[in-house]
Amino acid sequence: MDVEQAKLEIADLIVTPRSVIAQLRAPTKRQVLQELARRAGTMTGIADRRIYDAVAERERLGTTGIGNGVAIPHCRLADLTRLYGLFARLERPIPYEAIDDEPVDLLFLLLAPADAGAEHLKALARVSRLLRDRAMCEKLRGANSADALHALLTGSSAG
Repeated sequence: MDVEQAKLEIADLIVTPRSVIAQLRAPTKRQVLQELARRAGTMTGIADRRIYDAVAERERLGTTGIGNGVAIPHCRLADLTRLYGLFARLERPIPYEAIDDEPVDLLFLLLAPADAGAEHLKALARVSRLLRDRAMCEKLRGANSADALHALLTGSSAG
């Protein structure tokens, strides 16, 4: 699968520009994950504390910071009926305990139903493939709005 194919499938996860945060201001990993959980709670109807606890528990198993300033926090939740994605670009990079020890400024939160085994792994692979592309990451860092970020992530035209 190439980056263009990954973008098309990301559109299934990030349905609207409201799922994209262009300038998230949070100074710590914990605060970033709390804010992502808060926004995901609004999208999914699940209590943000439950989302945060599940993401934090996954993070304790090993960092989701994949390197080059990118992290893909993710978890499974029993109350979900489909996959959800939320993308955030941080105002300033933060320490994240990433595998390359570099700070993180691009995050993609992926939430999956508890029973979404293969579907969850395929979605993680799609997101990872897209965000491992250095040219794509540079475009994301240079975009000036949530609409522009959404268009880059999904391959749609910015409106």
